[in-house]
Amino acid sequence: MKRALVLLLACFACAACRRGMVDQQHLKPLAEENFFRDGAGSRIPPAHTVARGQLRADEQFFTGKIGNNLAATMPMPVTREMLERGRERFEIYCAVCHGRTGEGNGMIVQRGFPQPPSFHEQRLREAPVGHFFDVMTNGYGVMYPYASRVSPEDRWAIVAYIRALQLSENATPADADADGAKKLETAQR
Repeated sequence: MKRALVLLLACFACAACRRGMVDQQHLKPLAEENFFRDGAGSRIPPAHTVARGQLRADEQFFTGKIGNNLAATMPMPVTREMLERGRERFEIYCAVCHGRTGEGNGMIVQRGFPQPPSFHEQRLREAPVGHFFDVMTNGYGVMYPYASRVSPEDRWAIVAYIRALQLSENATPADADADGAKKLETAQR
């Protein structure tokens, strides 16, 4: 019985030493190899091919532009869920510099970083929505690009939330719908 156990352990020990799956031969992409006749380790993709999930057919959605002009309208309808997502993303990525209300007085600014402009300045209230998307995508001044950190869907949600912030600071009773206007009137009494 003892001999069988020792033999079994020896078999397990020898089997564990084989590294065939770990050390298997493979080609490194774009490295020089002798696998193909031209010495390349991989093939160049055919012209006009698009990697799965990388088709950017909706120019406005992915660039914030229509042709060479900044988009003036949102590429999708603004919903309550979109605004909530925009607020959440704004507080994560934007509020540290721009402040929670968009005044440009975030915590980083209070610690000496250059102050960004307030979203409530007239020029930014009149700026097309594509401007905000473009700035988040490509950066502007000391603000670095967020394209690799924030998805296009979330960038548009942030744009919608910025517009909501701008409206909240500059709204009039005429901007409310009929039900909202009645609530405002009763609240003022």
